[in-house]
Order: sequence, then structure tokens, then C-alpha cells
Amino acid sequence: MTHRMYSNTADMNRRKGALTGGCEPFIWLNSVNEKNKSALLEWMKSSSITLVQVNGQRMYGGPPPGWVGEAPPLGSEIYIGNLPQEIYEDTLIPLFQSIGKLYEFRLMMTFSGLNRGFAYARYSSKRIADQAIVQLGSYEIRPGFKILVCRSTEKSELALDGLPVFLEKDVLEGVLGDITTGVHTVSLYASPTTDAKNMAVVKYNSHRAAAMAKKTLCEGVQVIYGCPFTVDWLQQSMRQKLQTGNLAKPNSIPHPELPMDVKPEKPAPSAVHCLQLLCEKVKLGQPVYQIKFLSQGTCGWLRFWYWVLIPKHGVPFTGYSWLAGDKLIPTDKYQQAKEMVAMRILKEMGYIVD
Repeated sequence: MTHRMYSNTADMNRRKGALTGGCEPFIWLNSVNEKNKSALLEWMKSSSITLVQVNGQRMYGGPPPGWVGEAPPLGSEIYIGNLPQEIYEDTLIPLFQSIGKLYEFRLMMTFSGLNRGFAYARYSSKRIADQAIVQLGSYEIRPGFKILVCRSTEKSELALDGLPVFLEKDVLEGVLGDITTGVHTVSLYASPTTDAKNMAVVKYNSHRAAAMAKKTLCEGVQVIYGCPFTVDWLQQSMRQKLQTGNLAKPNSIPHPELPMDVKPEKPAPSAVHCLQLLCEKVKLGQPVYQIKFLSQGTCGWLRFWYWVLIPKHGVPFTGYSWLAGDKLIPTDKYQQAKEMVAMRILKEMGYIVD
């Protein structure tokens, strides 16, 4: 294979910017299919289309310019196969846009700059995807080349196994929402592999969102609340059990009840102090608070996450809440959040009734 460097830096940079919008490294440093590559660059310039090359695929959109609202639902992506290797987006995108609005188009690429013979097109709706399958299935894109067009098999569900039993569904949703995007639903079941652990089935709103979430979770520290867990695509055998209702309900540890006749010996000036006195009285150990402020909402509301461990209680108290006061100094914010959390724990224990 013959490789050629561009004659000068300016020419190379011009072509790099045209292809990637200045975002990604330029890898077309060879003369394979040069005529069609030049035609692609001219089409991109005339149509103001930007393509970005990432991890062996070249992508348009996701979302496209001017897109407003959520990403299209599952089922709106099609698979395109049997493509001639020298064909590019200047032919493919106009063809598939003729059916309806594209949200995303991904062409799989070789290092030499040829396509790998297949691509994915995601439309703005399932209805348009159905039309593309009907109208472009067996379309002769070049003499002797009839393309294959069918529904894409979009993996969108991850299995997180080995989760602690005290991790509740709404808390897990919050944790995943903070570190991944596109979470659609979260369901908890007893772990099929480990006693006294749970498994979560997490469904994302697209294959891409699920793949990015899997990458993020696998590259991160796979420990949550001190418990290691595994991340993988939801296997077909597990999906069948899910569909037939053969997965067991999640394991759980009930919060132990404190004796209701235990009262502080002296009035407590705050909920934090009251909880401290109660824990001292029944020898549970002092509460340990972890509070993390996450985001600011409208009208000065601050969202925060909390985790409180009472050593001999066994099950941490955890969740999310909101605090009014965006102009509070950090110390005041932390103390007010602790007070709110202590009040909530006292209510859960039954010592405060609304």
C-alpha cells in the first residue's frame, strides 16, 4: 500500500478542518480511492456538512444542527449492508435523507479510508425508519450492488451485577444519572450469580448511550458503597428470564426499628443533635454524614445527595433532596443539608410524625 503525505502543512490543515471540523486527528494519509475522497470533501464544503471520525467510524449528526428535543426512540435506527467500499457520505447521506430527516448517520471505516461495507442511519422516528427499509431495501446503489437495509439490532440494556442490597432503585438512578446520560429505566432483581447481592437492568434511550455508559462504567472504579460490581450487556438468556418473569425480586435488608420509648434526656436544639442523642442512648454509634451538592435549580434551589451511616444500624440512609439558598456560604449549606437529612432519618425511624 502506497502512502503519501500532503505537499504542505497548509493544504493538510485545510483538508483536516473540512473533514472533521478541527476536532479529530486526520488519518487519510494515503492515496487509496483519492478521487472519491476529494469528491466527498467538495460535497462537505458545498453542503456545510461536518463529519467526525471516532473509533473506526465516521459520524454525521447525533444530533444534527438545529435539532430540538430528545433523541429519537429505540427502533428508529436501520442497518445498511453490502455497500461498495469506495462509496462515501456524499452519496449515502442524500440517498437516505430523501426518505426523511436523519438524526445520525455512521459509516464504518478502515484505516486506509475505505468504508467497511456497512453503515447505520438513525431517523427522527420509527415510522420513517420503516419507510426507509421498504423503499431502499435491495436498492441498486451501483451496477451489481444492491444494498441491504433492515432494522438495526440496537443493544440498549446493561446488567450491573453484585450490587449491595441496601442500594435502593431511586438512589441507583441518581448515581447513574450523574455519571452517564440517557438512562431510561432501572429495574432491580436478586443477583443470579451471588447470594445476598442484587442485579440492576439499566435500559438506555439508544445503543450509543448504552455503549458510552458501558465504557464509562468499565473504565471507572467498579465499586459502589464499598461493593465491587460487574458491567456487561444484558445477555439474551437473561432477557428471556426477564420477559417471562423468572428473575427473583431484589434482596433487601429492612431498617431495624429502634425502641419507641427511647427519648433524649434533655431537649435537643436541632434534628442533628436529636439523632446524635438517640444513637448515644441505644449505643448505635455516632452518625457519619456524606453530602455532595450536585446542581442548582430554579429559584435558588440546590440539589444534593446524602449518605449517612450509623455504625451499628447496618444499613446506610441514602437519597437525594433539595435545599433552598443558592447564596448561602458553604458551611451554612452543609449544616442546613445535615439538618434536613437528620430530620428525614428521624421520620424514617418513626420518631417524628408529619
